[in-house]
Amino acid sequence: MNRRAAGTQAENLAAEYLRKLGYVLLDRNYQIRQGEIDLVAQNGSVLCFVEVRSRSDNEYGLPEESINRTKRRRIARAAEHYLVARGRGDSTCRFDVVTVDGQGKIRLIQDAFRLEDC
Repeated sequence: MNRRAAGTQAENLAAEYLRKLGYVLLDRNYQIRQGEIDLVAQNGSVLCFVEVRSRSDNEYGLPEESINRTKRRRIARAAEHYLVARGRGDSTCRFDVVTVDGQGKIRLIQDAFRLEDC
């Protein structure tokens, strides 16, 4: 399976996992030139920008460890754009990460990083 197909599969698994947890999916692959958000979801009153990461093994570290400062900054820029474009500027927001390992195990990390970490 190529990387793009593996990424799409991980996003599909993550979206289904979040739905089962009660999240309401609002958008997928929200893109601007400066960045992208894999999933945008509502969790109660909180708007969640979700980064999905997968790795076939942990030889090079855990999936969430691949979200460096540059990636966080790009996600944050896309989130700021999303809030303005969708008229959601007054929303309570957080950045979540969903990881999928090579065996299909899914893990949710709520509030994985904050804007000040970008």
